[in-house]
This record gives sequence, structure tokens and C-alpha cells, in this order.
Amino acid sequence: MATHALRPTRRPTAARRVARLDEQLPVDHRLSRVYRIGAGLMGLVLLAFGILGLTHHIGFFDTGGDTVAGLSTNGTLSVLSICVGLLLFVGMVIGGNFASTLNMVLGIAFILSGFVNLALLDSGLNFLAFEIQNVLFSFVVGVLLMMFGMYGRVSGGLPHDNPYWRARHPDLVSREQRLARRRATGEMPVARPEGP
Repeated sequence: MATHALRPTRRPTAARRVARLDEQLPVDHRLSRVYRIGAGLMGLVLLAFGILGLTHHIGFFDTGGDTVAGLSTNGTLSVLSICVGLLLFVGMVIGGNFASTLNMVLGIAFILSGFVNLALLDSGLNFLAFEIQNVLFSFVVGVLLMMFGMYGRVSGGLPHDNPYWRARHPDLVSREQRLARRRATGEMPVARPEGP
């Protein structure tokens, strides 16, 4: 007597295209300008803050309350600001989806940094010399970077010529292309009469 082991069968899954955040944009797409401008502006602000902090010759882990442009700083925070500002400049130069993704990732990092440093304000672990205005600055920069990074990529009302909308709705895109070809050739769909 032979025994047969029952094996679960796999059901074939329908191939469905899922839009990814790293979909390639056309080189000259107008959204790339928004990503570049956002990265450049935020990079310039952080770079200026970091350079001003280093010119004040503040100690690297000094928590004495030295301020630059109304924000508390020390040498470590200044160097970190310069590094992030330069990274944003690299994103500005590369542009496209790289700049957009970089803006989003750094925006989330700034918001998380704001929460972490808010919890560390009055503790001995506040080695970046954060004060409440630094926390608020971190939140504002984080939200701005996320806004610049998500612009035109994450929304419910994207226009139909947006490459991200097209990637998310391939069936509607093909239908619109068929209708556009019919209009161009003068072939209009025939309306069928209703009823028996």
C-alpha cells in the first residue's frame, strides 16, 4: 500500500505592477527641479549653520549654551550639520529620484532626531547641546525636507501625466492611450442602443 503525501499547491498569483518610490523619472521632468531646489535650500541652511558654529571655536562636546543664529550648538553639531548639508548638495547635483528619496529619508531622520533630542534635553546625554529651539528647528527642517521629497510622488490627486500616477494605474493609462489614438484617427466608439 502506497501512501501519498499531500502537498499544498500554490495558486498562481496575478502579476500586478506595484509602483515603487524609485521609479525613474524622465530626465527633464519638472518634478526633478522641485527635488533639487528643496535639497539645495535645506543644504545651504545647514551648511551655513555648521560653518558659523565652527568659526565660533566652540568645543566639540561643549554643552555650555553657545548659540549661533539663535540655535544652541557645539563643535559636534556643527560638523554634523556641515556633513548633512553637503549630502543634500550631492542630492541637488544628482537630482531626480535620488534627490527626492534623500529628502524624504533625511526629513524622517530630522523628525526622529527632534523627538530623541526632546527626550534628552535635561539629561547628561545631550551631547549635541540641543535646546527647545533646536528641537523645533529639527521638526521644521524635517517637515520641509519631507514636503520637498514627497512633492508630486505621494498624493491622491496626481495628474494623469505624472509618471508615478502612470506607474500606479497602468490599466487606466492604456485605456487613455487607446482613446487618444481613436480621437487622433477620427475613430470614435459606437454607442450601442439600450434595451431588447
